[in-house]
Amino acid sequence: MSMKDKLDNKTQEMSGKAKEVAGRATDDERLEAEGRTDQMGADLKQAGEKVKDVFKR
Repeated sequence: MSMKDKLDNKTQEMSGKAKEVAGRATDDERLEAEGRTDQMGADLKQAGEKVKDVFKR
Protein backbone atom coordinates (compact mmCIF):
# COMPACT_ATOMS: atom_id res chain seq x y z
CA MET A 1 0.00 0.00 0.00
CA SER A 2 1.48 3.30 -0.99
CA MET A 3 1.90 6.08 1.52
CA LYS A 4 -0.59 8.22 -0.42
CA ASP A 5 -3.23 5.48 -0.21
CA LYS A 6 -2.64 5.09 3.52
CA LEU A 7 -2.94 8.84 4.02
CA ASP A 8 -6.11 9.05 1.92
CA ASN A 9 -7.71 6.19 3.82
CA LYS A 10 -6.76 7.63 7.19
CA THR A 11 -8.10 11.05 6.15
CA GLN A 12 -11.42 9.48 5.13
CA GLU A 13 -11.57 7.55 8.40
CA MET A 14 -10.89 10.65 10.52
CA SER A 15 -13.42 12.66 8.53
CA GLY A 16 -15.99 9.94 9.13
CA LYS A 17 -15.29 9.95 12.87
CA ALA A 18 -15.68 13.73 12.96
CA LYS A 19 -19.01 13.54 11.10
CA GLU A 20 -20.26 10.82 13.42
CA VAL A 21 -19.36 12.82 16.53
CA ALA A 22 -20.85 16.02 15.09
CA GLY A 23 -24.03 14.15 14.17
CA ARG A 24 -24.31 12.74 17.67
CA ALA A 25 -23.70 16.15 19.25
CA THR A 26 -26.31 17.89 17.09
CA ASP A 27 -28.82 15.00 17.07
CA ASP A 28 -28.44 14.72 13.28
CA GLU A 29 -28.94 11.04 12.55
CA ARG A 30 -28.17 11.46 8.84
CA LEU A 31 -24.77 13.05 9.53
CA GLU A 32 -23.98 10.39 12.13
CA ALA A 33 -24.84 7.60 9.67
CA GLU A 34 -22.81 9.30 6.92
CA GLY A 35 -19.82 9.36 9.26
CA ARG A 36 -20.14 5.65 10.01
CA THR A 37 -20.43 4.94 6.28
CA ASP A 38 -17.27 6.94 5.57
CA GLN A 39 -15.40 4.99 8.22
CA MET A 40 -16.56 1.64 6.82
CA GLY A 41 -15.51 2.72 3.33
CA ALA A 42 -12.04 3.60 4.58
CA ASP A 43 -11.77 0.26 6.38
CA LEU A 44 -12.75 -1.63 3.23
CA LYS A 45 -10.21 0.29 1.15
CA GLN A 46 -7.48 -0.46 3.69
CA ALA A 47 -8.37 -4.17 3.62
CA GLY A 48 -8.29 -4.17 -0.18
CA GLU A 49 -4.89 -2.49 -0.22
CA LYS A 50 -3.54 -5.07 2.23
CA VAL A 51 -4.76 -7.90 -0.01
CA LYS A 52 -3.05 -6.28 -3.00
CA ASP A 53 0.17 -6.01 -0.98
CA VAL A 54 0.08 -9.72 -0.20
CA PHE A 55 -0.17 -10.65 -3.88
CA LYS A 56 2.63 -8.26 -4.91
CA ARG A 57 5.19 -10.28 -2.97
